[in-house]
Amino acid sequence: MKYSRSDAKAFSRQHMRGIWAAASTPFVPGSLELDERGLRANLRHWIDDLMVDGLFIAGKQGEFFSMSVAERKRTMEIGVEEAAAGQRKVQTIMSASDQNIDTVIELAQFAERIGGDYVVVHAPILHFHDAHERPVIDYYQHVASQVSIGMALWSHPDSGYLLSPELCARIADIENVVAIKYSVPREMYVRLTQLAGDKIIVSTASEKEWLDNIVELGWQLYLCSSPPYTLQTKDDLRMREYTDLAFAGRTADARKVRGSLDPVRDAIKRSRPADKPFAHQKYWQELLGQVGGPVRRPLLELSDAEKAVTRKAFEDCGLKAPGLGRAAAE
Repeated sequence: MKYSRSDAKAFSRQHMRGIWAAASTPFVPGSLELDERGLRANLRHWIDDLMVDGLFIAGKQGEFFSMSVAERKRTMEIGVEEAAAGQRKVQTIMSASDQNIDTVIELAQFAERIGGDYVVVHAPILHFHDAHERPVIDYYQHVASQVSIGMALWSHPDSGYLLSPELCARIADIENVVAIKYSVPREMYVRLTQLAGDKIIVSTASEKEWLDNIVELGWQLYLCSSPPYTLQTKDDLRMREYTDLAFAGRTADARKVRGSLDPVRDAIKRSRPADKPFAHQKYWQELLGQVGGPVRRPLLELSDAEKAVTRKAFEDCGLKAPGLGRAAAE
């Protein structure tokens, strides 16, 4: 641990900044085993070439729901190792989210033990509940009491409910609760920023809203999804560029650069089948020269026709790539 439990909020306020990428998890074609070499290659590319500031490991973007606890721990180990390697050092946040609270605590304690910087814990699914505030407060208090590592909350419609800004502000009083990935309508996260922005770092996964949130809300953290490595290449760092321009107060320049990415955003959106978002993203990564690989059930793979549509959208979107990836040459 780089900080004590009592220093978690202050440490995160100083260091939990910039663009953080939610890592996908590559699997080996055929066996569907964890592709450790592929994961390492992606992480190194994102850190060294795409200039991300942090890594979100084993989250929903990483298909944790299809992975064993041992596999999730292994991805955490790889994340910590790659974050500390090379000339650019970045931070890590490990997803300890699970419906089983013993697994949540086991993963959070493991992340703390191996040198992870923070953990994130999804709000629990509460079956048959008409009210959720008291169970959720008790849940986060208990998990937080079992570790010293800084913990981020995560509220998303997948839980079946959304944490209200007022409830989040109460949970933020917990000593080692440091941030929230708040996947909610904008008015809700604006309200939370106003209520408790001094005691919890508020962020959301919407890249489309990231610039406005820097400029209008004073946000410091993009936590986080796949755009840092799907909207960018080594030769085309426009998300990095507009972020740095916004942090420097050059808002008009930042908006111009951000707007230039609209064709890329549109290409991804219009070529993505509604029932295959994970497979589509992994194929897009392969077109960029990254390691994508197959998905695990219950997720579905792209058809050849869907790949052709995606490849055409990629080729026309205007990303400055040094050359098409392996998938484009198939």
